[in-house]
Amino acid sequence: MTNQHKTLPMWQVLACGAAIVTLSMGVRHGFGLWLQPITQAQDWTRENFAMAIAIQNLTWGFAGIFSGMLADRFGAFRVIVTSAVMYSLGLIGMAYATTPAFFTATAGVLIGIAQAGTTYAVIYGVIGRNVSAEKRSWAMGVAAAAGSFGQFLMVPTEGYLISSFGWQEALVWLALSCMLIIPLAFGLREPGFAGGATPKRDQSILHALSEAMNYRSFQLLMAGYFVCGFQVVFIGVHMPSYLKDNGLSPEVASIALALIGLFNVFGTYIAGSLGQRMAKRKILSFIYFSRSIVIVLFLLAPLTPMSVFIFSSVMGLLWLSTVPPTNAVVAQIFGVAHMSMLAGFVFLSHQIGSFMGVWLGGYLYDQTGSYNIVWYISIGLGVFAALVNLPVNEGAIERAPATA
Repeated sequence: MTNQHKTLPMWQVLACGAAIVTLSMGVRHGFGLWLQPITQAQDWTRENFAMAIAIQNLTWGFAGIFSGMLADRFGAFRVIVTSAVMYSLGLIGMAYATTPAFFTATAGVLIGIAQAGTTYAVIYGVIGRNVSAEKRSWAMGVAAAAGSFGQFLMVPTEGYLISSFGWQEALVWLALSCMLIIPLAFGLREPGFAGGATPKRDQSILHALSEAMNYRSFQLLMAGYFVCGFQVVFIGVHMPSYLKDNGLSPEVASIALALIGLFNVFGTYIAGSLGQRMAKRKILSFIYFSRSIVIVLFLLAPLTPMSVFIFSSVMGLLWLSTVPPTNAVVAQIFGVAHMSMLAGFVFLSHQIGSFMGVWLGGYLYDQTGSYNIVWYISIGLGVFAALVNLPVNEGAIERAPATA
């Protein structure tokens, strides 16, 4: 058997891939905890901070395409190691930035590029190439659940680090933790890419991209994923400040974000498992519609720690549970040869939504003194996403046979 046809053991792919996602996603899920300490210490506006995180999400989306291309062509290992170093440097820069522009360059651009190479698109590419189609959706659910566990594990840890060491030193500790990604990346060195070899493909990058961009179901998946990004990043970054504005303690916000992470472990795993047996478009439609209902009920109920914890738990079940079915549909339609790149394009749409959610949150708060308008936009977008996912065709795309 040649290197090109060997695959890594599934347990190894899942263990190392899940641990990398746990660290990478866990760190970024807690960034909302730094909004008030940094803006108060530096005398910046919330929009200054929100813009940097918005740029981070947008950079992550754009860089994800190129990280995906590089991982598909040269293997994920090199991309992950380089990105881990950039992540650490970005966190240190974030700690010692003295101007909003430098803060945006480090927290925004550098960390955004780093996240692109250490999260779902690249890791899911490795899963797609090394796990059979019969177990692929389930395996993606496991990796997504790990990212959620990272939120549950890391957000309280980050809150503890800030209270114990101060916000600057806490970022330095996180920078050191991101270096643990490097040894984990060795478990994802794929035999097909040994010695710089590139596996043979029937499609060029441009042909694969043109095919996907002109395919209706791909366009619909991208539209739905935009909404996912808008909702989760608005809530993740602005909810701690929303709760504090309404008289609740920072501990309530930390517990709320941790609950989202904890319940998302179950939500993403369940979504990935159901994706092996049910139409993924129906799973996605249900998730988006349910989010709108949950936000409506949250806004109608009296705001208490208990209502926040219930909202966070239910929203956690729906949080990133869109990720396994969305990526599994991409692999199902187009195959796995260019999966990291195509997943990167779908994720770009997610990150444009993230940019809009986090930036609008800061902008409209500064303009109106309230987050209400953005909550209402989130509700409407959830209904829109529920509708656009229903017509998605999950069948493998029909291609003309390759000529000799």
